[in-house]
Amino acid sequence: MQWNRVLTVAGCHAGGEIGNVITGGFGDVPGETMFDKMCWVREHRDEVRQLLLKEPRGNVVRSVNLVLPSNHPQAAMGYLIMESTEYPVMSGSNTICVATVLLETGMVPMTEPVTHLELESPAGLIRLRCECSGGKVTSVRFTNQPAFAYHLDAAIDVPGLGALTVDVGWGGMAYVLVDAASLGFDLIPGEARDLCVLGQRIKQAAAAQLEAVHPENPGFAGITQTEFVGPLGRTADGLLTSKNAVVVSPGRLDRCPCGTGTSARLAVLHAKGLITPGELFVHESVLGTTFDSAIESVTSVGDYPAVVPSVAGQAWITDLSQVGLDPTDPFPRGYTLTDTWLAD
Repeated sequence: MQWNRVLTVAGCHAGGEIGNVITGGFGDVPGETMFDKMCWVREHRDEVRQLLLKEPRGNVVRSVNLVLPSNHPQAAMGYLIMESTEYPVMSGSNTICVATVLLETGMVPMTEPVTHLELESPAGLIRLRCECSGGKVTSVRFTNQPAFAYHLDAAIDVPGLGALTVDVGWGGMAYVLVDAASLGFDLIPGEARDLCVLGQRIKQAAAAQLEAVHPENPGFAGITQTEFVGPLGRTADGLLTSKNAVVVSPGRLDRCPCGTGTSARLAVLHAKGLITPGELFVHESVLGTTFDSAIESVTSVGDYPAVVPSVAGQAWITDLSQVGLDPTDPFPRGYTLTDTWLAD
């Protein structure tokens, strides 16, 4: 074996969405905040993201997280999120995966039945309540940074589709939210490919036609995701529920209910008077997995009315591995093919 790089990786998924975690082999990086560190890694070490996420070592349906020491006095650790085409400043499923790996591998001490944990993401400090039993994390509830609506009932023109009415919300990433039924979707697994193809077109149109600049950090990305939303419903005991399907660039379906997408939807629902603070909202994925969520409080971000959402789900560690790079390997940064990697 002649590897010139070795990374230790914990395989993990939350609600079906893969969010692996680099636990060793990378080292610390410069920067005062995790946002600074994210920018440095994106500029100087992006080959690691490509190595792990592109073929032949990875594939389009996964993300990877890098845990790092944090300078924040309240944070036990920090983490960066790497996806197929971008470094999002926040991701709910990845946060759930990171917390689970940190606690179940002993990198951060676990306290049963509840471990209260604070981690620094590039979006800021994230507070977590982790329910634990028998050494297993059975639920992670994270309190997100504030979420808000950029646009409500905005009109865009989508090539080949025509006029479309959408909402745009921020929940740690910027989403264009589209009514699924109006486009003929039931949000079932068999629609996944069609959702991805149309979702990319909608995302590109919305990003070109609607401004979405974060008022507190213009360095946060604009619209990069499409969220198809199903109708609101209530269970027999009055619980508010709905399905959703998020299309992640470069055109693949999020397998879980999506934590930042859930946060963005909570902000839009609140702005439309469809949910009240403290009311439980269950979001379901196309796979049938669910995240529980609620609005913890209301606030503002710049001139935008905002909500502080919390979202809960569970993650499972699937494997522990070492990933290496042979210096003679012809694909040190991996490769992509359009049979699975749609054009962004």
